Amino acid sequence: MPASPAASPSRADPRCRELGDFLRSRRERLTPKSVGLPAGRRRRTPGLRREEVAELAGIGIDWYVRLEQGRAVSPSATTIDALARALRLGKTEHAHLKALTAPPDRRLFAPETVPDAVRRTVMALNQPAYVTGRRWDVLLWNKAAAGIFAFDRMPPEDRNTLISMLTRPQSRRLFGEHWADEARRMVAQFRATHDLWAGDPAFRALIERLRAGSPEFEGWWRRHDVRDVVAGHKSLQHPSKGTLRFEYATFQANDDPALKLVIYTPA
Repeated sequence: MPASPAASPSRADPRCRELGDFLRSRRERLTPKSVGLPAGRRRRTPGLRREEVAELAGIGIDWYVRLEQGRAVSPSATTIDALARALRLGKTEHAHLKALTAPPDRRLFAPETVPDAVRRTVMALNQPAYVTGRRWDVLLWNKAAAGIFAFDRMPPEDRNTLISMLTRPQSRRLFGEHWADEARRMVAQFRATHDLWAGDPAFRALIERLRAGSPEFEGWWRRHDVRDVVAGHKSLQHPSKGTLRFEYATFQANDDPALKLVIYTPA
């Protein structure tokens, strides 16, 4: 069950709190009926009880409570898989649970640098393209992307896809009726990255800006949804170009896996 102290996350590790919050959020979404349990006595709070999750996973209630409380424990791979089954986690949620219980990376975040080869590739593309880092800062964009998203007209501290999407009125107009769905999706995708860097000053500062600048953000953030970054379609309402429809895809850079190249192709 528990790993050696050297392999366990520190009690003060903010990732432990994120792990506990994630487990609690998933427990509260389930009902006894959804997992084949009798409803029993009246419940004062939504979801399953902690002892029910522990029973379904085949682990001790004290052990599960320690996990949900964000205490410094390191569950085995078998326990993680059992919790994923008990909480009915999807593939992405299961992977996120594994990542949260892995040994943490103690380095502080530092802005990435775009390699020259990647820079030349992006600038040579005719379709909109840009590069982001692990904090979703926009590090590089081409002329076509500037014509759509106006990265070149933003202050440097605002060149972040979350800041742009959630706090700028221009983005709400650009995405029109699809803005809320798109913004909520982005928050869930970023959550998977954030939790691994929880407590880092740069990530804390980003979350505080989003809380201050977006009325919707806190509600979405509390849901603790996690989603994969996948290809898709976007319909934009550009102020001078009219309705624009794109397919988009994201590519990881071999030079630095933290870098993501996003390319939009007219649909």
